Amino acid sequence: MRPLPERSLEDLLLAWLPRQRWFAGKDRPVDEVAVASGTVLRDGDPGLRHLVLDVRQGAAVDRYQLLAGIRRDPPERLRQGGIGAVPGGFAYDAAHDPELTGTLLAAMAAGAVHGPLRFHRAEGASIDTGLTGKPATGEQSNTSLVYGQDYICKLFRRLAPGVSPDLEVNLALTGRGSPHVPPVLGWFELDRGDGSPPDTLGLMSRFLHTATDGWRLAVTSVRDWFAQPVAPRSARTGAGLDAGGAGGDFAGEAERLGAATAEVHRDLAAAFGVTEVGGAELRALAAGMHGQLAEVAASVPELKPHEAAIGTAFDALARLDGPLPFQRVHGDYHLGQVLRSESGWVLLDFEGEPARTPEERAAPGHALRDVAGMLRSFEYAARFLHADEQHAPPGTARELELRARAWAGRNRRAFCRGYAAAGGADPDAHAALLRALELDKAVYEIRYEAANRPSWLPVPLRSLAGPDAG
Repeated sequence: MRPLPERSLEDLLLAWLPRQRWFAGKDRPVDEVAVASGTVLRDGDPGLRHLVLDVRQGAAVDRYQLLAGIRRDPPERLRQGGIGAVPGGFAYDAAHDPELTGTLLAAMAAGAVHGPLRFHRAEGASIDTGLTGKPATGEQSNTSLVYGQDYICKLFRRLAPGVSPDLEVNLALTGRGSPHVPPVLGWFELDRGDGSPPDTLGLMSRFLHTATDGWRLAVTSVRDWFAQPVAPRSARTGAGLDAGGAGGDFAGEAERLGAATAEVHRDLAAAFGVTEVGGAELRALAAGMHGQLAEVAASVPELKPHEAAIGTAFDALARLDGPLPFQRVHGDYHLGQVLRSESGWVLLDFEGEPARTPEERAAPGHALRDVAGMLRSFEYAARFLHADEQHAPPGTARELELRARAWAGRNRRAFCRGYAAAGGADPDAHAALLRALELDKAVYEIRYEAANRPSWLPVPLRSLAGPDAG
């Protein structure tokens, strides 16, 4: 395969990149695309080239990964959404070409080196190189290639420097034999040649093809609960509302999920260690929470009525003396990050919150930070089906909210019960800490929804209007 004329390809990418669902800079024009690294993985027709792109938007430069396929006469399914014609053929995203995705399997199985690219097979892992991969469905910031019913390979699209927390944590938990993560089978990375740690490009794990994600299970339970009739007095006052009466009660699974979470936290503490933090660190943590609160309240007016009550919770955190144990945590824990498999709950995606810096994502925190994230996720699941009913009659809106609180409360209690029973920090014994962590997560959610999904903004706001918001 002749080397691609990179200037021509770069010009095409200026228009193509912003249309991709994984591109993070859709709110700003793309000023320049430059190929920082280009490596031929397969010659011929079709050809495969691995690209690392420097994308400049104003003063910011982000780095993205692209597998570029080149065919002289591509089928129509590859032309649709393709990058465009270049000298030597037609360029397209090769993640959608099963004939080329098997190249990654072969390279990981062999521990191959292609220029600056380093491929690895996990110790003791066996990789069937006869499989082809196709992208998983659904909206995501990365692209996951599914190989038959055996493997799933996450391609990190927007690259962060150094080793991905997702790889680092999953390797550690796989090494400890944790039943709550899919075993790591291989990965690949970019050596920048300057002595710095390599940048993680992809992570391949066992694919749990029969598993169901926690969000789907929870929302099914919510839908069933909202379909149940309730007595008129219960609908008006909330008295006697029992979400356990729904046929699809989720509380048992929530309790088992709490236990699995505690077990993963125990393994993370053993793998990465625990540090004790005192009053000074807790005051600094509270100050950071106050800073985010002020920033978001200034840009999202709907948060203003809740600002004082949230700030009071952060002040209570600042008054704690410690010491408290801090350790490696998931960092972006919610129902969409867990799967219910035949053998139990499995945790995914240890990358941390997308809006945080790489340093913040890997920083130790109290394990209750993940508990707070999951409690917020129960609040989301309870309300998101009715997120667009902002103009419902007051009586209807109140009934919907009372039902949402009943479902969220039941599952919050069950999760915390399972977490504490399995050896995690008792949420009831750390009420001020958990409250601050949960409200900080709510502020983060409001910032995210206002910027990315404005129609979802009522979901976190309604939860703050409830009694648990202060």
